[in-house]
Amino acid sequence: MLGNLDNEVIFKKAFTDKTVFKAFVRDILGIEVEVEKIETEKKFEPKIGYVDFDSVGCRLDIFAETVDKRICIEIQRIEYDHHFDRFLHYFLMLIAEQQKNSKEYGIDRTVYVIVVLTAPYKISEKNGKPILDEVLLLNLNPQTLQGEIRELYGHQFVCLNPNHPNSETPKQIRDWLDLIYQSIHSPERPVLNMQNEGIRKAMELISFENLTPEERKNAKNKEAAKIVLAKTEQHAKEENTLEIAKNFIAIGLDNFTIAKGTGLTVEQIEQLRNGKI
Repeated sequence: MLGNLDNEVIFKKAFTDKTVFKAFVRDILGIEVEVEKIETEKKFEPKIGYVDFDSVGCRLDIFAETVDKRICIEIQRIEYDHHFDRFLHYFLMLIAEQQKNSKEYGIDRTVYVIVVLTAPYKISEKNGKPILDEVLLLNLNPQTLQGEIRELYGHQFVCLNPNHPNSETPKQIRDWLDLIYQSIHSPERPVLNMQNEGIRKAMELISFENLTPEERKNAKNKEAAKIVLAKTEQHAKEENTLEIAKNFIAIGLDNFTIAKGTGLTVEQIEQLRNGKI
């Protein structure tokens, strides 16, 4: 049985292993890297511009530089949906961090950010069309009016979401998306590519019997915290809905209209009118 990669403890155990990290980077980005140190909860000292990563909850989940100091790679796990502005923020801050003072505008290292989302997207494009992509890519290279790309930087952002499968996703990326998805939805009977050394090593690391008592306890604590947060958010949402319904009652709307606008039942609205909620 696999540990759940939607859990921060399990995710970090897997992807801070050098074999897993290197194989993941190779399969997702198409580059071979050598790293000595893989950091977790990375923050920048001093803060970048007016942004203190620690104070706004922007610590980087997993961060590493290659031994030749030419590449920065960050892997970010998101168990709930975010606006893409947040992802772009991580990406640009990693680039900006390299400019230590105003006299140095050169960016010596290529920056790669990989975001793994473990929940379906809840956001849409500006035209209202829902985003349902398994793999999204962004790079900062300029292009001509004719669409020719000029290779100036090489910085790249990759967003992965296994909840939106696409038959055209390359096999080497599919292996990792399957690992992430099945660890969450089919941990007892995962069907994965055991020929991939990185996948095989990750499965070994997050196998339930290979988790230490401390790791199991920490993983449970993380799950408990998520449940409490979800309940708190749900309670706040319900309170907000009730407040809206009360406002509708105050301006004289009928029960049916209020029910349609808030999602409450007619019975709940009647209880609100009678002060029973």
